[in-house]
Amino acid sequence: MNTAAAAKKALIEKSRSVKTDPTDPAFVERQAARQATTLARAERQSAAKAAKAQAAADLKAQKAAAEAAALSEKERLLAEKVQTAEQILATEAERKAARDAKYAARKARQR
Repeated sequence: MNTAAAAKKALIEKSRSVKTDPTDPAFVERQAARQATTLARAERQSAAKAAKAQAAADLKAQKAAAEAAALSEKERLLAEKVQTAEQILATEAERKAARDAKYAARKARQR
């Protein structure tokens, strides 16, 4: 246990004693690599967000188009039903007029 503690203490002292010189070319190179990595990560994240937003917008547009098509289909079916109902009413009116004409002719013959 004592040797483990001594080894740990030695590592801590070693890391404390190592001072990084900002003018050291290796240090500058590492810092530049870190900065480039950070910028690349940020760029990838923003591209992913933009792609996600575009996909959401596309999905919303597709839903709107599908709803418009469904509404158009409903309107067409409703127009068909209205036309059919109008035809039925017209046919019934013609039948009634014909029946009334027969009735009136019969009444006229009886007088």
